Amino acid sequence: MKAFFKPKPKTPAELVRQTRDLLLFADSAAAPHINDAKRDQKMKDLIKVIRDLKNILYGDSDSKPVVETCAQLAIEFFREDNFRLLITCLPKLNFETRKQATQIVTNLQGQKLQSRLIACEYMERNLALMDILIAGYENNDLALHYGAMLRECIRHQSVAKYILDSQHMKKFLEYIQLPNFDVASDAAGTFKELLTRHKSTVADFLSKNDDWFFADYNSKLLVSTNYITRRQAIKLLDDILLERSNSAVMIRYVSSKDNLRILMNLLRESSKSIQIETFHVFKLFASNQNKPTDIINILVANRTKLFRLIADINNDKGDEQFNYDKSQVIREISALNPINEG
Repeated sequence: MKAFFKPKPKTPAELVRQTRDLLLFADSAAAPHINDAKRDQKMKDLIKVIRDLKNILYGDSDSKPVVETCAQLAIEFFREDNFRLLITCLPKLNFETRKQATQIVTNLQGQKLQSRLIACEYMERNLALMDILIAGYENNDLALHYGAMLRECIRHQSVAKYILDSQHMKKFLEYIQLPNFDVASDAAGTFKELLTRHKSTVADFLSKNDDWFFADYNSKLLVSTNYITRRQAIKLLDDILLERSNSAVMIRYVSSKDNLRILMNLLRESSKSIQIETFHVFKLFASNQNKPTDIINILVANRTKLFRLIADINNDKGDEQFNYDKSQVIREISALNPINEG
């Protein structure tokens, strides 16, 4: 008989309004006039409604997500400013509910209506919310939740541009070196997303900021005492410089003797993976047909050592292209003659 009296499911609009009311309560739950019993019940209601939202978006044991319902939920969610409320109230939720809230946000950021991301206009009007998410890396309990949300937000070009043009980029160079491995790895993942997802925006950022950016990148990441940091940094540098839209930046990078010296030192690493990734960047210096005089002279002065290092690099895959690249680099350097800079 119970099935006949099962309550009618709330519409997306009703569920979102209930969520908003409960989040507003949670945001002010520390107020002295609110008694403990009421506070506890409201928080239980909030935990339940967050679970209900997640089940609509991901489905449960009884039903699969409905595309139209998920889209309508996204429209209502951002219209009611629940994104702001949810991220500001996240510290007040228990661990499991934080996970579900994170899943909700990451799903809603990808919801589309007629091929357009529903969250797009909201994010463009509320870019400062990224400041909250990024600051989350300074709190180990929140970092992975905020980090996952942040990477989904970066799918919006306006968000990526906001972060790239801010002082947050310098903070990321610090977050990547945090002692907590999980947090540092998450920050590195977000940093990579920022520098690879939106090609034209990244190219614009690098063209305006390559001096300080690569100086800091080299000194804080490429020469880090942490092996994981060095390995991730050289791989990302390879991705950045080989991206066609960054070709002008790449030429400037491989025209710097300071950059060359760092790469030559990395070729001496005991780690095979770092050696291989370093070689992919180093070959850009060798193949540059307009090498500055100081680059030529450094390569000539060190070519015996360089040839030995390059010969010892093997990727264990019998890769013909890799072996060809090694031979080509050796040929390029062999053909160089020292130039009198006087």
